[in-house]
Amino acid sequence: MTKLEIDAVVFDVLGTLVDEPAGIRAGIRELAPSLDDPGIQQLLSLWQQHIDREQRRILDGVRPYVTSDVLDLEAARVVADAAGVEDPDAVAELALSGRRLPPWPDTVAGLARLAERFPLIGLSNASRTALLELNAHAGLRWHQALSAEEARTYKPDPAVYQLAVTVSGRPPGRLLMVAAHAWDLRGAQGLGLRTAYVARPVGDPPTSADGFDLHADGLAGLADQLGRAQ
Repeated sequence: MTKLEIDAVVFDVLGTLVDEPAGIRAGIRELAPSLDDPGIQQLLSLWQQHIDREQRRILDGVRPYVTSDVLDLEAARVVADAAGVEDPDAVAELALSGRRLPPWPDTVAGLARLAERFPLIGLSNASRTALLELNAHAGLRWHQALSAEEARTYKPDPAVYQLAVTVSGRPPGRLLMVAAHAWDLRGAQGLGLRTAYVARPVGDPPTSADGFDLHADGLAGLADQLGRAQ
């Protein structure tokens, strides 16, 4: 195994440490209790498609930057329209479901274990306010939590990863970016960070062309590998 000289670990949050689709599904179920599981999944797909499309438009310079709070409210309106719900209070409540996301079963214990050896930095596309509530709801432990809002763009823009580099005061090659999304790790690699892929049911798996430093089935496995690689 390649020796890793790591001074801090940087974690993606949405999908990597919390089950984002589960939280949104719960919000949709509250919005439209009569929907069956396929109907909820269809509305979840509308939400995800809106967020992905609008973040891409911002990254491409087609749309000025807006926070994730704005995008979540837009997505909630799209979903509510499709469900035939017109109550603005119900739409606003659905928009907040993106802040009430359950952690994966190994997240809290895994972060605690890693925090004994490394400074931990959360790096999320969620807004500052959303990230604060999300961290509190899921019980995530950080030494520093950074929002892409600080860079007024979204991952995988290099400016977002630079936030972690600047805060850590370390060269990019001394930071390990951990994510369940290959696209996120590729973005971090572009700035010179080391990378670790953690498999999650909702992630974006690596392709044969990807060359990430570590691959793990969960945070316990990641901690074990870091112990051997350090």
